[in-house]
Amino acid sequence: MTSKLFDIEAHARDFQNKGPADILRFAFRNFDNLAVSFSGAEDVVLIDIAKRINPDVKVFSLDTGRLHSETYRFLERVREHYNVELEILSPDAAQLETFVREKGLYSFYKDGHKECCGIRKIAPLRRKLQTLDAWITGQRKDQSPTRANVSVMETDFGFSNPRHTLYKFNPLANWTSKQVWSYIQANDVPHNELHSQGYISISCEPCTRQVLPNQHERAGRWWWEEETLKECGLHAGNLEN
Repeated sequence: MTSKLFDIEAHARDFQNKGPADILRFAFRNFDNLAVSFSGAEDVVLIDIAKRINPDVKVFSLDTGRLHSETYRFLERVREHYNVELEILSPDAAQLETFVREKGLYSFYKDGHKECCGIRKIAPLRRKLQTLDAWITGQRKDQSPTRANVSVMETDFGFSNPRHTLYKFNPLANWTSKQVWSYIQANDVPHNELHSQGYISISCEPCTRQVLPNQHERAGRWWWEEETLKECGLHAGNLEN
């Protein structure tokens, strides 16, 4: 599949009001070499739906080395519940060692999270995405101001290059948090036990905290930074929209 044969913008218009299952069927029908990116509640919903459509769906997750112990247990529960081969991506050891030696373990509180996320998240993700033609994410429009214009499918310009066009599917783009949790409860989908402790959007332990009633779900992520900068880089294209 190449960009000359696959008009992603036209397909996005056709599927903008379709449900997640329809979007996933379309993705599997058009791409053999694609995988679900898994970390949070939305992504498990995608795994649950995808496994019903394609039992051999590929799934990967990022282990930054700074996740909560509850999150590691959650990864294992998902692996066992769905009998899925969960590929764990890790940072480059030498690069991380140099960074920690020079900047310490909490430099992001002083100079922002971009450098740390670049090493712990973006670099291993980029290595993985270079091997895929498309990936599936749990992005939703209501997650943050930077995601308000997320399409159900798009060209991922952030990880494409002149020799490799990467496509991204966001089947839950039009869903709300309420819809996600209604699906989880109705279908007995595994979820991170931190959600029962006041956490909503969960990432690395030092950069995630509980949110107060009526606060937005992303209020617990990088709370010391400006709202429109709250992207770790996995979906950097959102900052340009």
